[in-house]
Amino acid sequence: MKPIDPNDRRVANIHEASFTPFVYPDGVSLGDAILQLDDSQTLGTGFHVYRMPPGMRTRGHRHNGHEQFLILEGELHESDGTIFRAGDLVFYRDGTEHNSFTPNGCLLAVHIVAEETPVE
Repeated sequence: MKPIDPNDRRVANIHEASFTPFVYPDGVSLGDAILQLDDSQTLGTGFHVYRMPPGMRTRGHRHNGHEQFLILEGELHESDGTIFRAGDLVFYRDGTEHNSFTPNGCLLAVHIVAEETPVE
């Protein structure tokens, strides 16, 4: 095999890398941030690591494609009362609507197919 071209590989340590603040299309920022190496995807779609600060609640949203995530640190409380903890691997089917809250902050490895649609 030939060596990998440095332009064909990106590496970041989730404990040391700088995360990019997530800003919703309407300009609102809730304090969450994303580490995403694939810059061909819109920030927050495809595969990324997602950080929520303590006390943050996501906006209600509908998934436009499946979402999968692994809780790496902390816990996540879902709008239906379910609590996910470190080690939980979660799958949401296309069209699922929910919002999430983290009392003490959390870190997730996420794959989202497409941008979400806000719901009230």
